[in-house]
Amino acid sequence: MNHDLEQWTVTKRAVASEAGVVAAQHVLAARAGAEMLAIGGNAVDAAVAAALALGVVEPWMCGLGGSGLAVVWRADRGEAHAFDFQGVLAAAASPEDYPPDPAGGETIMGFPVVEGRANVVGARAVTVPGAARGLATVLARHGRLGWDTVLGPAIRLADRGHPVDWFTTLQVALCAADLARDPGARAVWLPGGHPPQPETALPLGALPATLRRLAEEGPEALHGGEVGARLVADLAAAGSAITLEDLAAYRVLEGPAPGGSHRGVAIHTAGPASGGPRLLDFLGYIAARPGVTGPARWVLWADALDAAFAAHDARFGRAPAAGCTSSLSAVDAEGNMVALTYTLLNRFGAAWLSPSTGLLMNNAVAYFDPRPGRPTSIAGGKRINASNMCPMIATREGAALFALGASGANHIMPAVAQVAALMLEAGLDLEAAMNHPRIDASNRGSVRADPRLGPEVLAALAARGPVELAQRLVFPKLYACPSGVARDPGSGLCIGINDPSQPMGGAAAAGLMELPEPPPAAVPPRA
Repeated sequence: MNHDLEQWTVTKRAVASEAGVVAAQHVLAARAGAEMLAIGGNAVDAAVAAALALGVVEPWMCGLGGSGLAVVWRADRGEAHAFDFQGVLAAAASPEDYPPDPAGGETIMGFPVVEGRANVVGARAVTVPGAARGLATVLARHGRLGWDTVLGPAIRLADRGHPVDWFTTLQVALCAADLARDPGARAVWLPGGHPPQPETALPLGALPATLRRLAEEGPEALHGGEVGARLVADLAAAGSAITLEDLAAYRVLEGPAPGGSHRGVAIHTAGPASGGPRLLDFLGYIAARPGVTGPARWVLWADALDAAFAAHDARFGRAPAAGCTSSLSAVDAEGNMVALTYTLLNRFGAAWLSPSTGLLMNNAVAYFDPRPGRPTSIAGGKRINASNMCPMIATREGAALFALGASGANHIMPAVAQVAALMLEAGLDLEAAMNHPRIDASNRGSVRADPRLGPEVLAALAARGPVELAQRLVFPKLYACPSGVARDPGSGLCIGINDPSQPMGGAAAAGLMELPEPPPAAVPPRA
C-alpha cells in the first residue's frame, strides 16, 4: 500500500458567494450549474444542469445511461424530498439468462460473475436507466427553469467534444480492454485503437443530437419515444432483453426524505436503497458514546463504521463494493439545497455505447445476485434495492446547513459520515472538514488510515486492530471523492468545495456564466 511515495500535500479552497454555489467532480459541470443560478434558477436547476454536464465531461462515471438518487431541501416549505431513479431489470430478465461462471470470480458488488461476464460488460449487463426521467422529475417538482434551458450547457459541451486531459487518458486506459470489445465504445473512446492523447477533443458521435432531441421532447424521447426506440434497437442487436415498453414503464420513486437527528441537527437521506441507513447507524453509534475526543475519537469512528456496515451486511447478505460514480451538491441564495449522486456503476459502465444515440450505458445488472433466493437476486422488473450512494442534507430549526455526497462505492458512506461528523462533532467548517485526512472502514477486518492523521491517531488505531496506511491520492481513490455545499443561515454566505484529490473537481458560484473553451479539436485519426 502506498503510504509515503507521493511527496506533496494537496488542499483546495472553498468557493464562496451569497448568490449560491455548485460543487461537482468536474469544474465545467460546476460552472454549468452556476450559470443556472446566474440566470435566475434555483439550486435544483443548478444541480440538474451540473448533472447533465457531468455526463459529457465525466462520462466514465455517469450519464443518461445511468441511474441515481437525490435529496432536495425546499427552504420555502421547510421540507426535504427524496428521489430514487435507480435502474430496473428488463421485464424479461431471468436468472437462467445469467448462469454463474465457477471460474469467473466476483463482480465489484461481491456477487458471482456469470458466463461471458454478461453481468459486467456488454449490452446484457444494462438495466433500464433512470437518469433522464429522474433528473427531469426533480426539475419539474422543484426547479424554476425549463428542461431545455438546463440541458443547454451539456449540449454546448457535447458539441465541442470531450476535452481530453491527462485524467481522461488515465480513465480510458484503465478500461481500454473492455472498451475495445464494443464497436460503439471503441469508435469514440479509443481513436486509432488506443487511449486519446491529452490536449485533444473527442467527437461524441450521436450524443449531441440525442441531447437536442431530449431538450425538444423531454425525457419521453428516451422513455418510449424515438431516442428510446433507437436505443432499444441497438441493445437488442447486442443481445439485451430491454424493450421500449420497459423504458416507457420506468417510474421515479419520490417522497419525503427519511432520516434522523444528530446533536440537534436533522439528517435527511435518500432512503433505504441508499447508503443513508448506514450513515444514520454511524451517527447513532457515536451519539450513544459522547465526550470522546483526541485519538480515541478516530477509534470510535472506526468502530462506528464497522458496526454500520455489519448491520448492512445482515440486511442484504453482502455490502456493495467498488464502483464509479458522480456526486454534486448545490445551494442558492434562498437556502434551497440539493445533494445528487448518479452512476454507471463500473468505470464506463458496461463499456457499451449505443451507436445510434451516443449513450454510454450502465452495467447495473451487476447490482443483482445471479443466485436465487437472496434479497438482491435477479428477477424480471426488479429495481436496485441496495446502493452505496449517500446524498444527504443537514438542517437545523428549518434552515439547511450543508449538503454532502460522494463517489467511491464502499468508501462513499465513510467519507460522507466523517465530513459530516467533523462538522457536527469537531466544529470544523466545510472547507476544513473536506481537507482533513480521513480513515476508511467497512467491516472488512482492517481500517485504512491517511498518514497525515499523525502518529498518535495511527498508534491508537493500530492498538485497535490491523491498519492499512494509505495516502489520499488521485488514483486509486481509497477515501472516496465527496462534494459539498454549506450555508450560514445568519449571513446567507454559501460555500462549496470538492474533494482535494479530484484534479478536475471544483465549485463555482453564481455569476460564472462563461464556459471556457476546451482544447483544440485536434483528434488522432481513427482506425
